[in-house]
Amino acid sequence: MHKTQKDKPFYFLVTGAFFLSLIVVGLGAYTRLTDAGLGCPDWPGCYGFISVPQTESQLQIAQEIYPDSPVEPVKAWNEMVHRYIAGSLGVFVLVITVMAWGRPGRPTLLPSLLLVVVCFQALLGMWTVTMQLMPVVVMAHLLGGFTIVSLLWLLRLRIQPKPLFYQGGFKTQLSLSRRYLTVLKCVAMAALVVVIGQIALGGWTAANYAAVVCTQLPICEGDWQGIFDPRAFELLQPQHSSYEYGVLDYAQRVSIHVTHRIGAIITTVLVLILVGLLWLSSPLRRYSIGLMGVLSVQIILGITNVLASLPLLIAVAHNVVGLVLLLTVVTTCYRLMCDCRTPLEVKYFVSEGTTHG
Repeated sequence: MHKTQKDKPFYFLVTGAFFLSLIVVGLGAYTRLTDAGLGCPDWPGCYGFISVPQTESQLQIAQEIYPDSPVEPVKAWNEMVHRYIAGSLGVFVLVITVMAWGRPGRPTLLPSLLLVVVCFQALLGMWTVTMQLMPVVVMAHLLGGFTIVSLLWLLRLRIQPKPLFYQGGFKTQLSLSRRYLTVLKCVAMAALVVVIGQIALGGWTAANYAAVVCTQLPICEGDWQGIFDPRAFELLQPQHSSYEYGVLDYAQRVSIHVTHRIGAIITTVLVLILVGLLWLSSPLRRYSIGLMGVLSVQIILGITNVLASLPLLIAVAHNVVGLVLLLTVVTTCYRLMCDCRTPLEVKYFVSEGTTHG
């Protein structure tokens, strides 16, 4: 019996935390896209209360403490629900880390790294509010959320490894030629780097409110080459009292949006190359099909966002499917690195399995 089957509580806890993290990312996108990032002007509470102020006395106190931030209940609740669930995820990760260190044989590096990232993510959440939606902080907060989901997914893969196929009753690995496997690994890692870069560009686009600045396809209307401004990508922008709704001019927002679209084209090409290479090997075709399916949905969502001027649910879906694309590439890389062997290594593995069963 596999060790994971003997450790079901830990596996189910990690699985539950993973799905909860997906909800947190989706809620984070919804909060940002409904302009509720400053729905509560303080942190971790809301206008000095644990929950959103509702009674007349609470509203009066809130208005006295924050006279420049009138209470908007819908936005405040959007923000607080996101905080509550994100806090619950932090508790899950803490329990996972304690359990990982509490029994020999459980992985400890990934849970420990997860706990560190979650703590830093909480700081980013606080800075998002206290620094009035500073774009570099907003982008980092988005990347932190994606990192947490990816680490939880990797931990889940780690505690329940799934070989690509079985042979002769023994768990064996996929036999690939050394040259093909090397090329495949390089392309997969390159695709991973590019997808992460594209997600960062998407975060920078959203943080600077540049998502709807271009309304035509395939790139952008007007002389976008002539007005392209590299200063749009300076992470530390001039100090402002608030960065809500963006502080960059039209040319800079166009520069960001166009770069995100060009990045999408590069990402699509590289992922399609990976899809083609995976298709060449029958046992790897399921990864090829998965990547192609997720990529197709993401492209459709991106085009719809442009043509329909960023409808809320489509924009949230674009964030979530971008995360799913990242997880699909992460899974492909993990399987290629951990489940693949050259023919010589497979021969050794099978002989060892036959001997030691």
